[in-house]
Amino acid sequence: MLKTWGAAAGRALRHPAAPVTYALIAACCAVFLLSPLSGFNPAYGTGDRLIAAQQAYFERWGVVPVELLSGKPRSALTPLTALFVHGSWLHLLGNMLFLYVFGVMVEERMGHLQYGLFAVGCGCLALFAYAVAHAGSAQTLVGASGAISAVLGAFLYLFPRARVTSLFPFLFFLPLRFPAWVVLPFWVALQWIAAGQRQQGPGVAYLAHLVGFSLGFVYSWGRYGWAARVKGQDPATEGDSQP
Repeated sequence: MLKTWGAAAGRALRHPAAPVTYALIAACCAVFLLSPLSGFNPAYGTGDRLIAAQQAYFERWGVVPVELLSGKPRSALTPLTALFVHGSWLHLLGNMLFLYVFGVMVEERMGHLQYGLFAVGCGCLALFAYAVAHAGSAQTLVGASGAISAVLGAFLYLFPRARVTSLFPFLFFLPLRFPAWVVLPFWVALQWIAAGQRQQGPGVAYLAHLVGFSLGFVYSWGRYGWAARVKGQDPATEGDSQP
């Protein structure tokens, strides 16, 4: 797995005015902590009772493709609610780290309102696209990965030469610095390869990643045009897992 230090965390510390990014992170964390998934809420009990509560929580707030496409009113809003639900601490922290690393600079470029609508809209569309591609599936889909992938796509278009420090397992995790136009397309290639492999049981929704990334890149291209791209190099920053 490729791990990256995005080019935005140091920039985020110097320019902390990214209220939408921070609000999304806070909302996802609050939802997780209050849910039965964190294990911190005693109202959900323990043991089998807790497991049952977790399963019911996923089914209530996550995207279930077969139910969403059946037109059930209860499922209509799940592409939105699923963005704020995460299945584990690792899932949550990995996504939030990537959102923080790459989201601040994209929000600064787009503006707060446009960025918020962009991230949430692309995230919902990515989940819906996954549901269409797996129309007969009863497996629940949750997480903000589609929205964060859209942010990565926008970042690649808007800041193609920003420096990103990456760790490659096949190179003994040596920290190597490359521009975003090298690292992020490599990440997309990994998602593409993984999406083409047959998966059994729960796993990562790689297709949602690809759709989100494509939406983010195409939106930025259409909205800002060639002249809006930043050609300068930015300092590398922190992050440690892919969405």
